[in-house]
Amino acid sequence: MPNTERGSGIRTSGDAGHRAANRVVDILELLAVSPEGLALRDVSAHLEAPKSSLLPLLRALTARGYLAQGRAGEYRLGRSAVDLGAAVPTANALMEAARPAVVDLMRRTGETVFLGTLSSDHTSIVFVDKVDSDHIIRYAGGVGDRRPLHATAIGKAILAFLPARERDGILKSLSLSRHTDRTVTSLPALRASLEDVRKTGVCVTIEELVPGASGIAAPIFARHGRVAGGCAIGGPTDRVRPRLRALAAEVKATAAILSARLGHRADRKAARP
Repeated sequence: MPNTERGSGIRTSGDAGHRAANRVVDILELLAVSPEGLALRDVSAHLEAPKSSLLPLLRALTARGYLAQGRAGEYRLGRSAVDLGAAVPTANALMEAARPAVVDLMRRTGETVFLGTLSSDHTSIVFVDKVDSDHIIRYAGGVGDRRPLHATAIGKAILAFLPARERDGILKSLSLSRHTDRTVTSLPALRASLEDVRKTGVCVTIEELVPGASGIAAPIFARHGRVAGGCAIGGPTDRVRPRLRALAAEVKATAAILSARLGHRADRKAARP
């Protein structure tokens, strides 16, 4: 939820200034965890603020270089914001903060652990970190590798919790290519699968991308409730399937830890599904 100023109900110029200052911070924090950018309507929805009050602030921040607009009109952090952040030591970057929890998850489950985010073209997920299992036979994949959204646990965990408008736009553009006999290749079936993920908070894929390999993923949320990525374990189906319930609990617990490190509160609503 955005910051709000609560008082006696008597509005003063000072109160208005505080609200505007808080709103600017809300905008910058929201766009800091939305690297693909957000349209005005999406910023309005996330911050629960009218577009008419946000537009002047967005224009002012853009004019000063703290925001930039893409071709479709979406807003993202600009050069000035990046330069300002670079002036402060940032040793606790996300991946560094996540690493201990990811390593611990691999040790507890014995399976390879991945962190993934939505690709810039919204057609796949990209692995941004991984910790290999100690088993000789293990799930293959490297940092920087891309995997299809509709056939991976991380992909569906992210899709399920995107705002409805954004999710629908992505779904309409996906080719839903078949990779195995278990791949979901119809839009109605994929929508039903995503609804299940929203209900349970976890996604399980059994041999949907690679025969003999299965995955379990949970979404990672940022400060304003937007899904920032996913945490998953992957391994041979014969090792993963007998432990689905226990492994799902482990993945969800780790994703919750990473969400908290991004500033998300468990009682804060995620982005509207």
